Amino acid sequence: MTLNDVRALALALPETSEEPHHHYTSFRVRGKIFATAPPDSEHLHVFVDDERRELALAMYPDAYEPLTWGKNVVGVRVQLPAADAQDVEDLLCSAWALRAPKRLLARVSDLSKKSE
Repeated sequence: MTLNDVRALALALPETSEEPHHHYTSFRVRGKIFATAPPDSEHLHVFVDDERRELALAMYPDAYEPLTWGKNVVGVRVQLPAADAQDVEDLLCSAWALRAPKRLLARVSDLSKKSE
């Protein structure tokens, strides 16, 4: 998996933009960051909840590690070359849903129900 693969997945999510964040790139929904990537293009930082993080860490210890901010664990650090594309997409979707406004989530949910 590459950063360009991640970019395509992230930017396919509704109302997502890519913007600089210090020396990183960030993926945001309505201005709220749900993932960042350092300049090395080998890693991705995804801000998911504890349950999703623990599941990823348990299932794929070679591809994921805890992402810390100070003393807090705030998500997962993905080693892109070792990661499965579907798993990364699932992580991005989870992180996006945590940051997206409720009205946007409801609208997306309504659209997906109509397409079923």
